[in-house]
Amino acid sequence: MKTAEYTSFDAVGLAELVAAGEVTPAELEAAAREAVRRVNPQINAVVETWPTDDKPEPGSSPLAGVPFLVKDIGVSMAGQRMELGSRLAAGNIAGADSFLMQRFRRAGLVTFGRTATPELAYGITTESVLYGATRNPWDLDRSAGGSSGGAGAAVAAGVVPIAHATDAAGSLRIPAACNGLFGLKPTRGRVSMGPGADEVFNGLGVQGSVSRTVRDSAALLDLIRGPEPGDPYSAQQPSRPYAQEVTRPPGSLRIGVLPHAWGGRRTTAPVADALARTVRLLESLGHRGEEVEVGLGSDWEEFVLANARLMTANLTATVDELSAAFDRPVDSSTLEPVTLAGYHYGQQVSGAQLVAALAHRNRVARSLAQHFDTHDILLTPTLPELPLPVGAHTEGAEALDGKGWIDRINALSPFTMAFNVAGTPAMSVPVTADAGTGLPIGMQFAAAHGHEGRLFRLAGQLEEASPWSGRIPGAWAGDDSGQ
Repeated sequence: MKTAEYTSFDAVGLAELVAAGEVTPAELEAAAREAVRRVNPQINAVVETWPTDDKPEPGSSPLAGVPFLVKDIGVSMAGQRMELGSRLAAGNIAGADSFLMQRFRRAGLVTFGRTATPELAYGITTESVLYGATRNPWDLDRSAGGSSGGAGAAVAAGVVPIAHATDAAGSLRIPAACNGLFGLKPTRGRVSMGPGADEVFNGLGVQGSVSRTVRDSAALLDLIRGPEPGDPYSAQQPSRPYAQEVTRPPGSLRIGVLPHAWGGRRTTAPVADALARTVRLLESLGHRGEEVEVGLGSDWEEFVLANARLMTANLTATVDELSAAFDRPVDSSTLEPVTLAGYHYGQQVSGAQLVAALAHRNRVARSLAQHFDTHDILLTPTLPELPLPVGAHTEGAEALDGKGWIDRINALSPFTMAFNVAGTPAMSVPVTADAGTGLPIGMQFAAAHGHEGRLFRLAGQLEEASPWSGRIPGAWAGDDSGQ
């Protein structure tokens, strides 16, 4: 299969070709590997590929035979490296499949490599010392976002139609927005984190994917959802498969619009214009949008402080575990400045402060839940500005302490973390692009706990109404003019 043909299909479409006998999984894998060879030197999204021995049964699942990439954190594949984007874990080889990896295998996905992440997924751009900077396929001078930036860039450039991603503060939705993709952060407890962890960042972290089409993400979530023994959280299972929700009418939705973020960060003009166009599109589809004020149950400074304590305390425990496992020091030879600063900050977080931060998490969840009594959906920009140049996120970061880095993350991505804290589903949808630069602009839609189906219905409608969805930059689509 030629690259141009391969990139013209989404994951479900490729699996249908396999089921019909028109192409083999091996031929799809060869096309994906050729795509890596062609584009990865420019975007630096895939950090390793490996031989595969899985032989999926054609037609055994909606994604059987589809080439797939996993993020370098959050999922382990027996016998393969998972280095967490960090020199501290360099050379780490997983001893067993995680629950999620087992489900990827049962889905018939052909996992042939891993994608870049910032060190320990502790950032919203993907520019680690270990692997270097991952670049945005729409503009190589700009960030692909993070922490699932490798996944985002690889999917946007046509390497694979869908890839594994994680999200603890926006790490799935941010790359989706930067790279013109669809990305849905599921409800807390929808997908197991086990068996190596019961929760990540005290429940802020979840598993998911980024994809070029809505139906691909829905199909994958159907295949990986559901609890495993010992999971601390579980979400009520949907009444019908998410893949069916994508084509169902969403009805007339009450949509609360937040044009500007918590904490006072103003949305830039290109994004504000895109939000206004999105609201007009929604209204033309029969929905009702109105500006709302949404409280978090605390002021912004308290919100940032509580999350700084949660995230750095968890970071410190992870670093100590890795240091002991690999007998490596915790210093600048193994950790980047922002990670090391977070580690030292987390060492000072007391047990009482951690418990208080968890109580704050509860207040945010209760406060946000009230708004879904009056609105079916909350709409915000995913990011307040266009994708930033490579290096802009971390400029001067060596002078920040642990809380200062969390302050910066929240300032650069002020719309996303609240929905991690609350545990509610939220998605970034590529509704439109900036007229001046052509760069994608993602819109974030959030729903009440357990209501992924509502989001998939709306996303399916928006995908059909928007000419943007599913696009690949022409230079990467496999045509003769490509790079």
